[in-house]
Amino acid sequence: MSYEGRIGIYVDAVNVTMNGGYGLRYDVLRKFAVRCGGCASRMNVYVSYEEDRLQNDQEYRRKTMRFCEMLRDFEYKVTEKPVTTFMNHETGEKISKSTIDMDMAVDMIVHSDYLAKMILVTSSGSYVSVVNAVQNKGCKVELIGFNNVSGVLKKSVDSFVSGYMIPGLLPVDSPYPWGETGSRVRGVCYDFSLNEGYGFMRFLTKFEDRLWVTDSRDTESPFKTVFAHISQFEEDIEPSLLPSRDLIFEFDLVENDKGLVAERIELVSR
Repeated sequence: MSYEGRIGIYVDAVNVTMNGGYGLRYDVLRKFAVRCGGCASRMNVYVSYEEDRLQNDQEYRRKTMRFCEMLRDFEYKVTEKPVTTFMNHETGEKISKSTIDMDMAVDMIVHSDYLAKMILVTSSGSYVSVVNAVQNKGCKVELIGFNNVSGVLKKSVDSFVSGYMIPGLLPVDSPYPWGETGSRVRGVCYDFSLNEGYGFMRFLTKFEDRLWVTDSRDTESPFKTVFAHISQFEEDIEPSLLPSRDLIFEFDLVENDKGLVAERIELVSR
């Protein structure tokens, strides 16, 4: 296979978990990464852990080991590093530090020699220089993040996708599959009229490479649009914030006399 079809996945696991990505399904991530064809040539997850706690807390040890074993079952390479804790003698403060981000950065730069595209999963702006370096070597970078994603990092990558928007990547409490009538999905309010009190929600329906085709009227678009009335938004949402591409909402897809509409609209990320 030529370099054109080779894709790499790089997940900053603790950062993702601490910033909205708890419960991330790594099998779905792999499918999304190769949605345009090609092969997941390198799949890497970077895990930092508290060494003392690993030795003394059996439940923590069990969960950590189980998590790493699950990742390896999905054919991810897992890099594990302990968190180092040291004392600031001037302030008396304990400071924890892991070098796991350095391992991830080095791997990305080395692997970029034979990859066409990288999927970077993190919210940390510390990877901006790494992104620039691999792009200069001809490798595209797609960023997936949840909460607190660095604005500078978003601007540095070739494309950004909110992990909340990817069908099945995180658990959703729904009796029906994502996108079906009666199901609960996540999306953005891309159009809204304050005077009229209504707008439209957009959500992703399938894994496609044409994420830039956001107009759901286009037959090549992987998105779908539904009507949303202000009365269906949670009470504390400020209408002046709408429309927004940054606010992620979760909502029910309900069929009524007007067609498919969004109901019980709740903010999940800003």
